[in-house]
Amino acid sequence: MHDLLLVNGSVMTVGGVQAVDVAITDGLIEAIGSDIVGESVRTIDCRGAWVGPGFVDVHTHLREPGQDWKEDIESGTAAAAAGGYTAVVAMPNTVPPVDTGQRARHVVDAGRRAGHTLVASAGCLTVGRAGEQTADIGDMWEAGVRMFSDDGDALQNAGLLRSAMERIGELGGVISQHAVDADLSSTGHMHEGTVSAELNLKGIPREADNVLIARDIALARLTGVRYHIQHVSTGEAVRMIADAKADGVHITAEATPHHLMFTDEDVRSLNTNFKMMPPLRQTSDRLALIDGLVSGIIDAVATDHAPHSAAEKDVAFPDAANGVTGLEWAAAVVNGIVGLDQMNFFDRMSIAPARIAMIDGHGQPLSVGARGNVVIFDPEARWSPSTTVSKSANSPYLGHELRGRVLGTILEGQITHGG
Repeated sequence: MHDLLLVNGSVMTVGGVQAVDVAITDGLIEAIGSDIVGESVRTIDCRGAWVGPGFVDVHTHLREPGQDWKEDIESGTAAAAAGGYTAVVAMPNTVPPVDTGQRARHVVDAGRRAGHTLVASAGCLTVGRAGEQTADIGDMWEAGVRMFSDDGDALQNAGLLRSAMERIGELGGVISQHAVDADLSSTGHMHEGTVSAELNLKGIPREADNVLIARDIALARLTGVRYHIQHVSTGEAVRMIADAKADGVHITAEATPHHLMFTDEDVRSLNTNFKMMPPLRQTSDRLALIDGLVSGIIDAVATDHAPHSAAEKDVAFPDAANGVTGLEWAAAVVNGIVGLDQMNFFDRMSIAPARIAMIDGHGQPLSVGARGNVVIFDPEARWSPSTTVSKSANSPYLGHELRGRVLGTILEGQITHGG
C-alpha cells in the first residue's frame, strides 16, 4: 500500500513534464506513471496543478539564535512549508553570528526538530561578521556548511575576501555575497532618483551594487571560487553577470520576489514594508531582472525572508529596519510577475537553488527512488493573502492579488502544508 498517491497532476519528472501520477511510500517516490496499481493511505487530486520538486531557498533569515521575538526556526520553517519549500539555507547574521561549526550544528539540529523543512546553515566569512579576520572555515565545513557569507554586510576588505575565496575554493564551497557597498549605502534609505528627491529621502545609487559586484567578479575570476551574488537589483548588474558567465567565471545570482514585483514608485506611500537592502529600484531595473530570470542569467529566486517586529517597522521610514518577509508568497509572485513555463519555474525555484547551495535530495525532477520532497502548485489560483505563518508581518504582499498558490508541501513523504 502506498502512503501517498498524487493523481491528475502535471508532473516535473526526469523525463520532462508529464501527465502522470506519483506514489510515495516510506519517504521515497515509489512509482511514477499512469497505471500505478495498489491502494494508498491518502490520495490527493492534483488536477490543474503543477507537481514538482519542493522549492529551495538559498537566502532565509530565521533569526535564531538571539532574535526569536522576530522569528525562530520553528515559525520560519513553518512559513517556508506554507510557501512550498522543503529546504532553506539559514543566513548566519544572528546574535551571536554563526561563525563556528558548533553554532551551525545548532541551527541544523533545530531545523530537524521542527520538521517542516530541511535547514542548512550558511557560515560567516569573518569572525563575528566584523570583517577583520577570516572565520574558521574548516571547522564550519566539517559541520556541513557549504555556503559562506557575512550577509547583512558585504566583506569590504578585498585582500581578506581574496583569502577567503582561495580557502573556500580549495574546499569546493561557495561565497554568497551581500553585494552592496557600505560606503555608498550606509546613509541611504531608498533608491537614489526622482522619487527619493521628491520625498526628500537620502538615496542609494545603483553604483552601491555595481561597484562591489564588479570588484567581486574580478576576484572570483582570479581565484576560481564559486561566487554567488545575493539580491541583484540593477540592470547593470545583470549585464555584468552575463559577461562574467560568458568569460567562464563561476558565478551565480539570485533575484528576490520583491525586486521582481515592486519599484521605488511604491515607496511613495512611505510604507516601511517597502524598505529593504538593496532598495527597490526603477522600472527599467525590475524589467531587467525579469528578463535575466527568464533567460537564466539570473539563476534562482531567493526570498531574503527578513522578519522584523512591529516596533522596528511601525516608525518613520528613515528609522525603519531594512527587510521584508516573503517565504509564503514567493512562488505566487514569480508565477504571476515573471510567467515562466513549468520547467523553468521549477528550475529557478527548486533545481538551481539546490545546485547552488549543494543540498542533496532536494531540487531534483521527480524520479523513482528519489526522496519524496514535493510541492503541489496551482498556477491559476488567484488570491490575496491577509495573514502570515511567520511571527512577523512586515510583508509588502499582504493585500495584493497574487496568481498561483501552493496547495501542498511534502517533506520526505510527510505532508507539511495543505494536502
